[in-house]
Amino acid sequence: MKKLVLSAMLAGLMGATAVSAADLNVALQDDPDILDPHRGNTFVGRMVFGPMCDALFDIDTSLNIVPRLVADWAWSEGDTVLTMNLRPGALFHDGTPVNGEAVKANLERAINLPESNRKAELSSIASIEVLGETQVAITLKAPDAAFLANLTDRAGMMVSPASFETAGEGGLVCAGPYKFVERIQNDRIVMEKFAEHWDADNYHFDKVIYRPIPDTTVRLANLQSGDLDIIERPAPNDMATIQGDSNLVFDIVSGLGFYGINFNMGNGDRSQSPINQDKRLREALSLSIDRSVLNDVLGMGTYPPAYQPFSTASWAYNPQFDGGGRDVERAKALMAEAGHESVSFEILYANNSAMQSLFELVQAMASEAGFNITLRPTEFAAYVDEREAGNFDVSQFGASGRIDPDGNFHRYLACGSAGNVGKYCNEELTGFLNQARVINDVEQRKALYDQAQQIAAEDLPALYFYYTPRTWAYSANLEGFLSYADGVLRLAGLKPKS
Repeated sequence: MKKLVLSAMLAGLMGATAVSAADLNVALQDDPDILDPHRGNTFVGRMVFGPMCDALFDIDTSLNIVPRLVADWAWSEGDTVLTMNLRPGALFHDGTPVNGEAVKANLERAINLPESNRKAELSSIASIEVLGETQVAITLKAPDAAFLANLTDRAGMMVSPASFETAGEGGLVCAGPYKFVERIQNDRIVMEKFAEHWDADNYHFDKVIYRPIPDTTVRLANLQSGDLDIIERPAPNDMATIQGDSNLVFDIVSGLGFYGINFNMGNGDRSQSPINQDKRLREALSLSIDRSVLNDVLGMGTYPPAYQPFSTASWAYNPQFDGGGRDVERAKALMAEAGHESVSFEILYANNSAMQSLFELVQAMASEAGFNITLRPTEFAAYVDEREAGNFDVSQFGASGRIDPDGNFHRYLACGSAGNVGKYCNEELTGFLNQARVINDVEQRKALYDQAQQIAAEDLPALYFYYTPRTWAYSANLEGFLSYADGVLRLAGLKPKS
C-alpha cells in the first residue's frame, strides 16, 4: 500500500508541469506562508523570496555583509547615520526604478504595516531621508549592531510600491533576477527570469519552480528520477545513498539555526497547562530528552546537541550553557517536587517526516519520566496560523539562523517581539538583549548575551534540541552550486554543465 501511495505522489508531481532543460526544479520541505517579505514569517518563505526579491545587502559564503541593491554605504555620527548609494539601473519587475523614494516607502511599510513581522528588526530607525534619486540616509535612534544584518534579509527586501496593496495576494513584484508567475498552493511556485535585472547574465535558467514536498522519501525519489534538480534538507539517513550515487551530489555546511520547542507562557487558557506554569516541569522535560540519541538516530551524527540559541558557528556561543545530558531520575524528582507524578500536554508541529520523527522520539523519551505527550501534526500553513494565534500548549520551535546573534535570541524571546509566539516576557532579559543591540564591541555584546542566557536557562521558555546543518542534494549535471550557512539558496552562477 505504501508503494502505491508513493507511486501516486510521484506521478502527480511529474505530471504537474512540463520540464525543460531551461527549467530549474527545486523541492522545499514545506509550502511557504504569505509571499510578502514584510509579512512573511517562515524559513521556506525566505527560500522563495531569495530569487525574486533582492535586498539592500546580502552575505557571502563567509557570512560577510556585501552590497546587493546598495552600491556602497558609509556610517557617520557615531554609527547612527547610514548613507546608502543605490545601484544605478536596478528595476522592479514592473519596470519602475529602485530609487530612494522606493527604499523609503519599503522601510516605512515594513515599520508601519499592522501585520508586518519586520517591526522589531527596524525598530531602531528614527528617520529616513531621500537625498537624491539613488541616495538614502537612515538615522537611527541609537547604534544598532544588527541593523545591516537585518537588511540582508526580509527587512531589506524591496517590493515595488505600486504593488503594496496586492503583495502576497496572488502576486509579488520585487527586484530580483526572477519574477513571480504563479502559485498553486501546496503544489508549486513558478518564477521566470527577469531580463532587465542588473545581473541577469549571471542567472542561467529561464524558469525556476519551487515545489513543496514534505516527505523526504518523495523528495529524494524525484531527484533520483531527474524530475527535480535540487532538494533541500534531505533525510540524514539518505546521505550514504546520495553520496553513493554518481548522478547526485550531497552538500553540507555548518548552520546557525536550531530546532526545539517553545512553551505557551501567555496566551490565555493554553498557557495554564502545568508545563507552562512551572519551570521545574520544563527542566524535567529537558532532562528526559537524550540529545545525543537525536543526533545519532535522526541526524546520523550531523545534529549537534543544543541547549542554547547559538551554535558553535556563532561568536555568541558559550559552552557554560550546554547541559549535562539526560537524567531521568533527576527529571522524576523535579516532577515530584512540583507535585506531579505525571504531566500531560500537547505538542503542535508541522506535518513533515522530519518533525514527525523528532517528536515521536521526544514523546517516547519523555514518557519514561512521566510525561504524557499528545502529538498534533498540522499542515504547515495551518501550523503557522495556530502558533501565531497562541493555540498550543507546546510548539515546534525552529530558527534558520541569522548571522548576527540578535536574530536568534531577541526575535524569539524578547518581550513583544514578532517571533515570540509563546508570549514569554522577562523585562530583565529583554533589557540585556536591547543593550546588546546598541553596542558594536563584540566582547561587550557577548557579556550581555551571557547575562540574558542565564535568565533564559532559569526560566526555560524554550528548549533547544539540536543545531541544524544546512544540507542539500542536487543533480551532478549542475555546476556552480554554493551553499550558505543561512540555508538560503542563491542561484547566481548556478547552471547546467555544458
